[in-house]
Amino acid sequence: MATTGAGAAELTVEVLGLRSGDGLVHFGLYDNSDTFPDKDGRLDGTEVPITEGRAVSVFKELKPGRYAVAVFHDENANGEFDQGLFGLPLEDYGFSNKAVVFFSAPAFDNAAVTVPEKGLNISIRLD
Repeated sequence: MATTGAGAAELTVEVLGLRSGDGLVHFGLYDNSDTFPDKDGRLDGTEVPITEGRAVSVFKELKPGRYAVAVFHDENANGEFDQGLFGLPLEDYGFSNKAVVFFSAPAFDNAAVTVPEKGLNISIRLD
């Protein structure tokens, strides 16, 4: 849950390795393993344009703790994570902590990063 005042932290997430500058990058922030990475289970989310081959989102006023981030490149800007036959992704995606995908999204614990009171900067590479 977001907080204000002393003890509030920021998580800066930079997405690299985008195959084009088209569309937007969608960011989802999670603090709950039961809802990760469902869109409806996000603590916070945003859509960011691509600038100079990267996209950056800053989640502010976070309580220090464990969070996971899921991102996808909505290259056609239709607001959806496009999937093809058998649910295979048609758009690039990634997770915090270099969590690996094997037939389904990684577990929250594999994608989680610890955000200290001073904040944290992380990168997610899509290529």
